[in-house]
Amino acid sequence: MVMAQSLFIALKQQNPGCLIDVLAPSWSLPLLQRMPQVRQAMAMPLGHGQFDVAVRIRIGRGLQAARYDQAIVLPNSWKSALIPFFAGIPKRTGYIGELRWGLLNDARKLDKSRLRMTVQRFVALAAVADGIPEYAFPRLSIASAQQRAVCEKFAVGSDSKILALCPGAEYGPAKRWPVEHFAEVARRMHARGWRVWLMGSDKDKAVTEHINRLANQVCRDFAGMTNLAEAVDLLSLAEVVVSNDSGLMHVAAALDKQLIALYGSSDPGFTPPLHDKAVILNLNLDCAPCFKRDCPLGHTRCLTGISPESVLAAIHG
Repeated sequence: MVMAQSLFIALKQQNPGCLIDVLAPSWSLPLLQRMPQVRQAMAMPLGHGQFDVAVRIRIGRGLQAARYDQAIVLPNSWKSALIPFFAGIPKRTGYIGELRWGLLNDARKLDKSRLRMTVQRFVALAAVADGIPEYAFPRLSIASAQQRAVCEKFAVGSDSKILALCPGAEYGPAKRWPVEHFAEVARRMHARGWRVWLMGSDKDKAVTEHINRLANQVCRDFAGMTNLAEAVDLLSLAEVVVSNDSGLMHVAAALDKQLIALYGSSDPGFTPPLHDKAVILNLNLDCAPCFKRDCPLGHTRCLTGISPESVLAAIHG
């Protein structure tokens, strides 16, 4: 969803007067609400994997009154193209995906060898001609009132610099830097007078608690304590963010933070943090990227070999 903002920016650049509404999973609405290009964010009531054609028909017909000129469908599934079709939107753009001829009348063939990055694939849907499109970096807009509200709720002060650590990676262990390494960075930055925050969802709670124990409880653990909107607003207060390849990494980049991104089994060339000053730490081993949830060789050296010292050096740049 963060990378989709680059598409919204491209659409606005082409037609500054266009109005952009986005139908998306409800969890993502706090991100869309922080994108100035989006007029309205609408919650998609069906979750991942739910077909329910009757609901899709009903949603589509409910959108007919808005008289949209174009729909751009980012997911590649057949079912995702049903709503724009039943909404009667005259131009329905997307990649062919699961044989969506008819549902899409502006169907594009995706050339993965030409469009290597996810953000390029999104932004290319705004273009008429072929080619590798230029893209703007996502930039989330955080109002001072939102920052004040989250500071008051969590009793957050402004007496020292903040390092945010994002140790989660829902995809699997092969994308997670070792907890011992995160703890070492936390201890040493705390000793230098920094506050250290651990960020993540409730699924990351066991990992953040382990890090905090190893770090002698010097961290403030927000994992599972915030909703997404609050996590975004808290990250906006940090000076530096250290993150695995995860959603929060992309959020930190879009918040224009000094970011150190840690890559193991995934490919920084495919979904890099979209920030010109982000530091990507990646050992470029022969076995990587393997895109596996667990290391098929059993050692995860692509991550264990990234030392805490290299992260600390990147922080102090």
